[in-house]
Amino acid sequence: MSNWAIEPALVFAASPVVPVMVINNVEDALPMAQALSKGGIKVFEITLRTDAALAAIRTISEAMPDAMVGAGTVINEAQYDAAVEAGARFVISPGITTGLLEHASKGTAPLIPGCATPSEVMTALAHGYDHLKFFPAEVNGGVKALKAISAPLPQVRFCPTGGIGPANMNDYLALGCVATIGGSWMLPSDLVKAGNWEAITQLSAEAVALAKGQQAV
Repeated sequence: MSNWAIEPALVFAASPVVPVMVINNVEDALPMAQALSKGGIKVFEITLRTDAALAAIRTISEAMPDAMVGAGTVINEAQYDAAVEAGARFVISPGITTGLLEHASKGTAPLIPGCATPSEVMTALAHGYDHLKFFPAEVNGGVKALKAISAPLPQVRFCPTGGIGPANMNDYLALGCVATIGGSWMLPSDLVKAGNWEAITQLSAEAVALAKGQQAV
């Protein structure tokens, strides 16, 4: 879209893994982002499922201006505007509405809408969107379903999210239509609660290495 400061392709290309960050306490925002960054992950999807989310986006954006900080679980136009105002450089939605598509097309941050069916993909394409989130990936048929959906829609690139982890991530990344994957396995809630950022850095490094077919060091 003409108003967007960056293209969705740049978001997808910035990291093979996009962490879905559920931040309950804004004090955790920066150390969590720094732990991910040390592990090689530079793209952050901060879900708006918590009261601390917008403050977390602002905190990380201001402290780490070179990072690709975005908002997830954006379901309406007001949330899109609030996320962008807080500093989100991209916005991800779990689903798709024509109202959100039209609103975001006039905004400054790229929207990556969620989809699960060919009809939803076609709706996105009709509004000019060709970088989409396939969600929830595993319960919607996983790799086989995404491969089948993408066959007649080869112009679309996907970020599958939902039920993805080390055991199956490379099955998705092997698909030509997949540019990156989303997940939260590198951010176990017990490690976050304990403030064990070193362990999160290690899990992040392992995820990036696995995605790139390398061994973590």
